[in-house]
Order: sequence, then C-alpha cells, then structure tokens
Amino acid sequence: METLAEIAALIARHTPADGMHRTLLDRLTLVRSSTPTMPMPNVYRPLLCLVVQGIKQVELGDRLFTYAPARYAIVTQDLPVTGRIIEATPDKPYLCLVLDFDPVTLGELALKVPPPPGAPPPPLGKIVADACSDLLGAALRMLRLLDDPQALPVLAPLAEQEMLYRLLTGPYGATMRQITSSHGRVAQIGRAIAWIRQNYRERLSIEQLASAVGMSPSSLHEHFRAVTALTPLQFQKQLRLQDARSLMLADGLDATTAAFQVGYESPSQFSREYRRHFGEPPARDITRLRASPEMALVA
Repeated sequence: METLAEIAALIARHTPADGMHRTLLDRLTLVRSSTPTMPMPNVYRPLLCLVVQGIKQVELGDRLFTYAPARYAIVTQDLPVTGRIIEATPDKPYLCLVLDFDPVTLGELALKVPPPPGAPPPPLGKIVADACSDLLGAALRMLRLLDDPQALPVLAPLAEQEMLYRLLTGPYGATMRQITSSHGRVAQIGRAIAWIRQNYRERLSIEQLASAVGMSPSSLHEHFRAVTALTPLQFQKQLRLQDARSLMLADGLDATTAAFQVGYESPSQFSREYRRHFGEPPARDITRLRASPEMALVA
C-alpha cells in the first residue's frame, strides 16, 4: 500500500534513533524500535496508536491485543497495560504514531458529527481495528506537515480535526464519544479510574469509592471490569507496582522502601506480586532493565 509506505518513510525520517520522539505537533509522538522489547507496563491515556511497521502485543487484564501494520488502537480511559514489540529489525524497525486525544477538541467536533446509529458500543476502554484508507490518508497529511514548518501552525489543527473526524465517523465512532461523555456508566467508571489514579497509594475501600461515583459496590465491580478488564483492586495493584518499579529504577530505592512508599504493608507480599507481574524479583528485574535500556520501550 503506497500510503502506508509513505507514512513509514516519514516516521523513519523523523525518528533518527530508537525511542519516543515528540514532534512540532503538540499531541503527536512518533515511536521507533529496531529490536523486539521485553514486556513493559505503562498507563495508557486516551489516545490513538497507528502502527505502520512491525508488530506489537499489548495485554490489558486477560485480553491480548495485536498491533500490526495498518492497524490502530483507540484508548478511551486511563488503563494500565503491558506491551512489548515482538517484530522489529534494524532494517525494518517498528514504527508507529501516537496521537493524544484532546477532550475539548474532540467534544466540539462530536457536536458537529451525527452519532452513529445502532446499539451502544462495548464499554471496554480499548479497541484495535484495521485502518481504512481515509484514516491513513489523514495520517499522511498530518505527517507531511512536519516537513512544512511554515504551514504547520495553520494546518496542524485542521489535520488533527481530520484525524478525529475519521475516527468519529468510523466503525468505532460511538466508542470515541465515550471520551467526552459525562453521563452514564462509562462516565462513572471514568471518575472511579481518576480517583484510583490520584489515591492509589492509599487503602482502597470499594464501598467508599462506589459511593463517591454514585454506584453500588456490586455495580461498580461489574462495570469497572467491563471497561478496564480489571477489578478496582487489580487496577490499584498494577499502579502501585509500576510506581514502585519507577522509584527503584529512577531514584535508586531498595525494594522494601519502594514497597512501603507506594502503600504496601508487607514487603514479602510486594515481592510476590512484583514477580508475578513483571516475571522477576524486584532486584533482578531492575538489574535487567539497567543492563538493557533499549529493551524497555513502552509506547
């Protein structure tokens, strides 16, 4: 496909090294990796990820998603995931673009685009689908602006709106609208997610959380799992483990100190859950990451 090849060439030219590269477009990031990577946890924000070369797998709870060329992912909630690139070489690196969603821009555009007919979309906050030619064309026009800095300030907002328009009018347009909705069960779960993200180091009371978002505990549990593929406690645990890993890697904390700092009361429980989640005990995992930083790309 000529469009996909040109998109890949543009991303490759604007990513001179492996890693995540911010661009002159405020919410656009380009990603390149010349090697497969180890499984890396991350908290995805609402975004579009369009893969143009290579293959990546992402786990969300018990769900496994595969990103292949000309496939895109939509994330509508903050979600803790584990991703790894499984196909990439120096001659044919993994390449993708990531567009963060701006709720204001998306909400204004959604008011102008009629909602799609039919049943409401599944509540899960992440989908992966094949990109249509219109979406690829919009992505290409956006990337071409990186080579035209004079036009970029004027045309970049229009290019972003075109991308969002193609998503809103595509097969998952109703899913996109969940990002801007302030009503309904998905919106309530969004508020629960935000509360846990802000307070994950504290003891979690399901009863108090349910009351705060206007749901019963049983309804919260059911709908939270439908949106995130995790229970609220599993969601909190993944955030704690990711935070502890960052503290050990970036700040040099030992496992016990990191465990207490993120809210664990038992270092042994922390070590068991850390090994179950990351595949290695804390010290060994941090040593591995420091020895092979190029294997730790998360986008």
